[in-house]
Amino acid sequence: MSSAPSTAPSTAPSTTAGRGATPETAPSPTRSADGRPRHLYEVDVLRILTFACVIGVHTTSHTAATDDVGQNALLGLLHFTRLVFFSLTAFVLVYSYDLRPRPMAQFWPKRFLLVGVPYLAWSFVYVAASWLLSPTRRGDVPDLVRTYAEGIVTGVAWYHLYFLLVTMQVYLLLPVLVWIVRRTRGHHVTVLAVAFVVQVVVFAGYKYFPASDAWLHGYQKQFFFSYVFFIVSGAVAADHADRFLRFIRVHRRGVLWGFAATAVGTLGVWTLQVLLGQSLYAAGTPLQPVQVVWSSAVFVGFLAIGARWADRRRPGSWLAKVVDHGSDRSFGIFLSHPFVIWLLLYGDSWLEAHVARPWLTPVTYVLVVVLSVALTEVFRWTPLSVPLTGRPSLASRSQREARARKRAAAAAG
Repeated sequence: MSSAPSTAPSTAPSTTAGRGATPETAPSPTRSADGRPRHLYEVDVLRILTFACVIGVHTTSHTAATDDVGQNALLGLLHFTRLVFFSLTAFVLVYSYDLRPRPMAQFWPKRFLLVGVPYLAWSFVYVAASWLLSPTRRGDVPDLVRTYAEGIVTGVAWYHLYFLLVTMQVYLLLPVLVWIVRRTRGHHVTVLAVAFVVQVVVFAGYKYFPASDAWLHGYQKQFFFSYVFFIVSGAVAADHADRFLRFIRVHRRGVLWGFAATAVGTLGVWTLQVLLGQSLYAAGTPLQPVQVVWSSAVFVGFLAIGARWADRRRPGSWLAKVVDHGSDRSFGIFLSHPFVIWLLLYGDSWLEAHVARPWLTPVTYVLVVVLSVALTEVFRWTPLSVPLTGRPSLASRSQREARARKRAAAAAG
């Protein structure tokens, strides 16, 4: 599910990629021929594809019949989203920081503004909406305040907002991540192997030995240590960004075949768990060992697709504009789409009454995408853009650019 949706696409190369760059440097995945950092358009594609799957997870989980084998199997495959996003978040953070190191006193305020403020705003939107629609709670202001406070502390104001809470934990850990990556250079394979084993053990405990995590009281997904391999692997990949992205390009076909094979294997594990007595939904839960392998395959697979796009991208084309636009709006869509799902399916839903399963799922998905995009576009042009989309208002940006052009014209005259 951040961004990383929470971070803008980086244009900065890693320290490893950027070391020794000169105007004569040959073009690379992270630098142009004149040594300048490239915009990583493959990251834009990774972000968009993963957000599209986030909407797929939430739409399917609300509309699929409990006995629908196909849709529940699909849901099991789509549960990679949060894990891929934590890899992406760490990748973008470390990648950007390597080029432009700055004190945390400068870094944290900006990051927490663009994630923390939307977290507070949307937590209130969801809590207040639920409170207003409840005949037993409506009017009980202390209950509203208490529920809102609990939602902020625990990340349960709505089912997707824990992601922002974990993202802010990763922000706080950035100095530690950078220190680990730099101190272990030359031993990153070992670091990844250890993190992988730890992750498998953690997920195995969550999935197969529920008593082992009883002390978390059901809040497993709200803590960064539940995603240690994905955070560490994203940070390490950022430190080797040039070689990492070059490898994906050179071995694109193999990466995509591996992606497909891992999808088949993940479905095999899902099928086995169903045959052993787990429910169709429980067999595909995200915090289980197979997801460590599957989500890693998705991360590199989506990057391979993105790299192909980046290499063939024609600046100014309508498709390039759509991808750029989608990447910029993706976080706002993430924030608002559960609200759209709620509105479409609330109570005696007209949609559910008139669209039969399994068609309810794709119809709802399309409506959620269209309405969420429209909502986000409206929000982006209002003073509420930061709290509702995590991005500065386009209106204020346009005004600043107009003033800058006016000042330039006056100076020229």
